[in-house]
Order: sequence, then structure tokens, then C-alpha cells
Amino acid sequence: MALPVAEWQGRTARLWAALQPALRERLAAASLQDAVRLGCDVLRSEEEAALVQLCHRAPTDKKPEAASWYREQGNREFKRGRYQAALRLYSKVCLEDIARAESHGYPDRLLPKLLLRKAECLLCLGRLQDAQDILRGLESKIALDGVMTTHLARLQKLSQLKVKLGEKERCPEPAQGEHGGTQGEPEIWEENNRISGASSSLSLSFDAERGRHLVASQDIVAGQSLVKEEAFVSVLCPGESLPLQDGDTAWDTRATNADLYCHRCLRQLLASVPCQGCSYAKYCSQVCADRAWQQYHRAECSLGALLLTLGVFCHVALRTVLLPGFAEVSRLVEGSHHGDKSFQNPEGSCKPLSEAADAGAGSRGVPGCDSSGRYRSSYQALFHLLPHTEQHSPEHKFLCTLSVVALCKQLQAAGLEAAVLSQESPQQWSKPKTCEKTSDELSPELKTVAEAMLRHVLQLQCNAQAITVMQELGPGDGAVVDKKPVRLATAFFPVLSLLNHSCCPNTSVSFSGTAATVRAAQPISSGQEVLHCYGPHWCRMRVAERQQLLSQYFFKCRCPACLQELEPGVKSVVSIRNSFCCPKCQAQMQGEEDTLCCSNEACATSASRDHLSGRLQDLQQQIKKALDLLRVGKADQAIKMLLKCQMDAGTFLSPEHLLMGEMEDHLAQVYATLGKWQEAARHLKKSIEIVEMHHGPSSVETGHELFKLAQILFNGFAVSEALSTIQRAEGILSVHFGPQSAQIQELQEMKACLSELPRNILQRT
Repeated sequence: MALPVAEWQGRTARLWAALQPALRERLAAASLQDAVRLGCDVLRSEEEAALVQLCHRAPTDKKPEAASWYREQGNREFKRGRYQAALRLYSKVCLEDIARAESHGYPDRLLPKLLLRKAECLLCLGRLQDAQDILRGLESKIALDGVMTTHLARLQKLSQLKVKLGEKERCPEPAQGEHGGTQGEPEIWEENNRISGASSSLSLSFDAERGRHLVASQDIVAGQSLVKEEAFVSVLCPGESLPLQDGDTAWDTRATNADLYCHRCLRQLLASVPCQGCSYAKYCSQVCADRAWQQYHRAECSLGALLLTLGVFCHVALRTVLLPGFAEVSRLVEGSHHGDKSFQNPEGSCKPLSEAADAGAGSRGVPGCDSSGRYRSSYQALFHLLPHTEQHSPEHKFLCTLSVVALCKQLQAAGLEAAVLSQESPQQWSKPKTCEKTSDELSPELKTVAEAMLRHVLQLQCNAQAITVMQELGPGDGAVVDKKPVRLATAFFPVLSLLNHSCCPNTSVSFSGTAATVRAAQPISSGQEVLHCYGPHWCRMRVAERQQLLSQYFFKCRCPACLQELEPGVKSVVSIRNSFCCPKCQAQMQGEEDTLCCSNEACATSASRDHLSGRLQDLQQQIKKALDLLRVGKADQAIKMLLKCQMDAGTFLSPEHLLMGEMEDHLAQVYATLGKWQEAARHLKKSIEIVEMHHGPSSVETGHELFKLAQILFNGFAVSEALSTIQRAEGILSVHFGPQSAQIQELQEMKACLSELPRNILQRT
């Protein structure tokens, strides 16, 4: 949830409507500095109290009784055979229980047993160094105890754990991010000396029409890495969770992003190192937990419920000002007040592309560059991203203003001002002090923080980058793994933000933890602009839908795809392929009004658009029911329902409709579940044909479908066809994700396995 909860949005909207017209005009035209000052005056105690009440619906404080509750729920899931769910529930409490026992006077005679259990947990989590430290301490304790006979069983267990630890150290599991392991040949990479994290094949320029943008300074081949950047700041999106109602338990058994990924580095978790101060933040290791605390969590910890209530954008804004420190934030905020025109009119300080190229350096006048003309992934570069203050609606700016002011007031009330301003030593961070100021008086320093935060919240509407991961659909224990992209976190990438949008981009973006990699999706000629799709792609949406979604970025897209579709009489490819067909003769239905007519003049059948749209919605519901049957193990019933859906769809949908391809994909999934590999392959090939029509033969969507087909052919022992499919999938996916991606590694393993089969078997297949 990027914005605050609906109830807070509603309260601020009512407060805005109740303001005097003159005050609304002042707020609408206010600078960021004046908006914060007016927001402090407007935010009433009633609104603050209401916000505190809303926070009770997202509790993040520690509850000791939660441990036994999660354990009971884990036992229930275990008895039902839902082992993954049980494991996640157990993992919420195990290490935390042990740590609490150690710190609260656990009996000395039982401590070896407790430490053995802790070492086992750490070993299972892959935290080898921590486990080794525990085992060494345990050996010393048992040796000093003197009465060895009482510890014989534990010594045997200790010996077994040391053997396991040794095996894991000799054969470590490869560390993998979203897309990649560490195998394969490293890519050739030469970093740009003027743009941090960018390839030397790019140059930075700026003109009044395109703003800051990246241009190819030499010919670029498909698959070449163009940008490798760590997020300046990222915040894990909590995932979907229903708000608590009166009487509901405060503990949720569902696994969301907050349970599955490290809150700092975004590495996937099975179990976690929890924050000692709150129940929300979880980390993959003590190292990540300590670094998060030092960098930002010391200020965020006690405000978790408030941050969840105010939304991810406010959370990102707060963390953005915490990371560089108050001195740097204050310097840039003050600079924006005192005649630094690049903050208000950055176009005026830049050079056009041709002039920049002639000047050699070219980037010295581009906002965000340092004094040497280098554009770094820094707070200075981030601060210079445009907030579009005048383009946001007054109501939205008012919502953002009150939200950051309320957050800063809570920081002050919680005694966290010194921590935010980096004026405390680490030993003092865990001891909030009583605030000396009243809740109505925000300190000048926190007003500066609020102004910077407001700037960043407004910037995020145009510059927020979603970090995505490919998550498995279903239990993930089948022979064929289906995945979909899921938004994991929201981040600022100052260099990635240099890329302008196109509905037909020439790049692909992939993520590994908090790092983004931009690759050329096709050859890019020298002098051509490097473009990224902000979401609305020409293959997925009509031009009107794309333009509507892009309005949040305050520009009108004029990419080749949009210009072509906006010409009179031109229909989008999406409209043609995802069209309805005549129920009688299967010709395409056409028309812009509520009534559609058959394009076959001899037929002349007409039908209501609403009627056909209703049939499409009913069909989608039936498909969902079929997939629900598959999830509960009723594959035969799922097949019958999907085949019936196929027959129904054929009477009113174009054969090229994306839903026709999705049904073929679902049928392939069901047949693969039953081990009917030939049937599964037959249906998946039909799905691939439709995907290629919509997205192109070298698209990432086609690559994912070919990856699934390779798995089916591999399991079905269709060796020759599997090898050719693997080769094609490799060629596509390596362009979009690089040669070290997890999918490429899996394809190479399948290929190696098939290639090692005896020659006579290879000849037969």
C-alpha cells in the first residue's frame, strides 16, 4: 500500500473540504517549506488522536503470549499435512524463545540442552558461523562442568551437529538472489567514469523536452548490461493483509512478504532473526539486523504501526532522510531555499544533447551531479529528482503534507528527535527520552526533516521503482514450477531514474535483492536513447489505457507505439487480438458503441458489448474455480471444467485472445500434475503460440513459457525436443536476466543431465 489507509485519506479529505477557500488557495500554491509550516498549523489534535487509533489495527509491539499461540497454530498445520505453513509458524518463535530464555535466568543445568537446540536452529537456517560459535561455547561449558556422564547424550548430539556443520562448510549452498546464483562466466563490464553504476557505453544528457536521460555512446548488443545499481533506499512492501476487526486475534497465520524476506537486504527467508524491539522487522542474519538498527531502524522501531498506517511512500521518505544524516539533508534543503535554480527549474541549467556532446564533460550542468560533473547514486542525485510540486492535485499534496507532519510529531513525542538528527551515541539509541516540547510545536530541525520527507513522498509518484521477484504459484513441489512477478519492495534508484519511459522499450530490468540490473532487450544504435517501460506496455494495453496510467507521471507519452495507435482509423494490436468473435460465424465483432456487429457482412449478427463482457467475466470465474480444484488435488475435475471453459470461450472469443492461451497453459499445468507429459506439452505449445503473437518471439513472456516447456519435455524424456527448447529458452532469458540467472542455471543443469545419457538413448529420442 503506497498511500495511507483509506480512513486517514478520508479524514484529510474532509479536513481539506472544511478549510476556508483562502487557506486552500495558500496551501495549493505553497512551496514545500510553506506547506510544512501550514500543515503544522492545520493538523489538529483530533486528527492526531484518530491516527493513533488507526495504528491499533496494525500492532507491531512485542506480545510474549504470541509465541504459544503461533506454536499451537503450527501444530494444527502440521497435523493437516501443511508442512511449509507449519514451518513458517514455528519459525516465528523458535530462536526468539531461546534468546528470551537465555536472557531471563534459564537454569544453568539445562543450559547445554538449550544451546544445542539453538545451534540446530542456526544450522537449519544456514547461519554457519553463528552455529559454530554456539558449539564452541558449548564444548567449553561441558568441559568445565566436570561431571561428564550427565552430558553423554548431549556430547553425542554435539558431535553429530559438528559433522553436519563441516559438511555444510565444505559444500555451501550457492547464494541466490531473485534471479541469480554465482555460477557461470562473469559478464564483461566497464563502468562509466561519469555515471556510477552505468556502463561505459552510455552517456548522460539533458534537454528541455526529455530532461535527464541516457543515450548510447556506442552500438550496444542485445543482452548487454547497461546499469548495475544498488537501491539508495528500499522498503519492503508488507504484502496483503486484512485489517483487524473488533474481536479478531492480533496475530496473523498468513505468510506475507514481511515474513518471507529480509527487511534490509530482501533475501528470501525460511526463518528469521527478529528485531528485539518490535514484532514486525525480520532479518536474514544478525549482521543485517545490526546494520538496519544503526542506519535507520533505531528511529523506526517504535513507530512500526504508524508507518504501516501511513503507507510505504511515507516509510520510504523517512528512511531516505535517515540514511544520509541530518547534516546532508539540511544542506540540500537550505540550498533549495536560497536561489539554487536547479531545484525549481532544472531544465534551465542543462545543455542540449548536441551541445553536451561537444563539451566533452556534458554532465557538469546536469542537476544531481557533483562538482566534478559525476552523477552518483547518492542522496544529492536523489534530492534533485523532480517532485512536480505544482502538478500534484492540492488534495493529494495536502494528504502528503499532513502525513509527514504527523509522522514527525510522533518522532518528537517518542523522544526520537536526537536519533533522527544523528546526535546520540549507539548506547543511547534504545532509550527514548521524554519529549520536552508540546505536541503542537515541531522543532525547526524536524520541520527541515518534514520538508525533505514531503519532497520525497511527492517524488515517489514519478520515481518510485518497484523491486519485483518471481514467486512460485502453488506449493512449489511439482515437477513443473510456475512463477509470477510480485512486487516485493519500493525503492529509489537515482541512476535508474534517469531512464525515460517508452511503451515499446529497448531494455529489461531485473532484480537481485536490492540491486537492479538494466540490460539491452534488443540492439541499440549509437546515439539512440535508452528507454525503460514504467508499466503500461503496448503489448498489454490499448493506447487510451496506457495514457491514463501514465498521467501520474505528468507527461503524455509520444513513443512510436502511442503515435501509431493515435492515428485516425488505427486499431491497437491488443484490441484486435483480444476481440470478441461472432457467436454464429466466429468472424471478428467490431464497433465502438455499446452494440457490436459481425465484420462478416453476410452474417450481420449483432450483440451487446455488456452481454459479451459479462460472459467473459463468468468464464474467468469458472477458470478460477477449476484452478481451486487443482489446488486441492482434484485434477480430473479441474480438467473437465477447463475443457468446458475452452468450448464456451471458442463461441465468443477470438482464437488469439490471451485468455485462450491462459487456458492452454492451465491445462498443461494439470496434465503435468498427473504426469501426462505429452498432453501437457501439446497444450503448452498452443499457449506459446498465442504468447508469441502478443508479446513477440524474443519477449520475456515467451522465455518463461519456453522454460516451463523445457521442464515438461525433460520430465517426459523427450530428449531431442527438450534440448532444442532449452537452447531457445536460454537465448531469450539470458538477454533479459543475464547468464548467471537462476533459470539459466536450471536450464544448463537439465541440458547437462540429458547430454550425459547413453548414446543409444539419445539416438532413440
